[in-house]
Amino acid sequence: MAGPLTTIGFDADDTLWQNETFFRLTQDRFAELLADHAERDHLHERLLAAERRNLGHYGFGIKGFMLSMIETAIEVTQRRVPASVIAEILSTGQEMLSHPIELLPHAAEVVADLSGRFRLVLITKGDLLDQERKLAQSGLGEMFDAVEIVSNKTEATYRSAFARHGDGADRAMMVGNSLKSDVRPALEAGSWGVFVPHGLTWELEHAEAPEGHARFHEIADLGALPALIERIAR
Repeated sequence: MAGPLTTIGFDADDTLWQNETFFRLTQDRFAELLADHAERDHLHERLLAAERRNLGHYGFGIKGFMLSMIETAIEVTQRRVPASVIAEILSTGQEMLSHPIELLPHAAEVVADLSGRFRLVLITKGDLLDQERKLAQSGLGEMFDAVEIVSNKTEATYRSAFARHGDGADRAMMVGNSLKSDVRPALEAGSWGVFVPHGLTWELEHAEAPEGHARFHEIADLGALPALIERIAR
């Protein structure tokens, strides 16, 4: 029988701070740059296909996104994309890599409230340097007992992380905005999975909600997390 809840994992991007918003703004700029070569919807489909193909090569994050934009620009212009457009794509990507952190509502107070009462583990995907930068700027870093920046999030990821930094997956909870990456594989590992929807979620992170699973919960925002934890931890 599972023991009490002792460890809480948090996703970072679009759970603790804004992320997808900046990707969408950059995609809008990308569409403007290539407006003479492709319709916006078609360009979006081509870019998404490139991102899907390239995940195994570049992983998740801004650098892979930049390279996928460049690849898509070369494809839709039949290799005639001007150097000025490539330069602009690189510039917008560099802006993303230096954009100030914008914490989501309740993130700071909830992490502070839970810190010290539970083991807190940040489990996030993306570019190592970029994720480290965002965590440092967020002001939340010292409240986490451990940080895991991983190439992907699977059942094995959570089993391993919660074994190293907690009392095992069955005594842990994962909180995040992605059903595909944060919730479903955590449930498969035996943890609680808490879905915190974000207004914008990358298409490649969409998945069906595991309705009916005893350890699945959905909350409107992070402000509702402490009360949910109190109910579970009784």
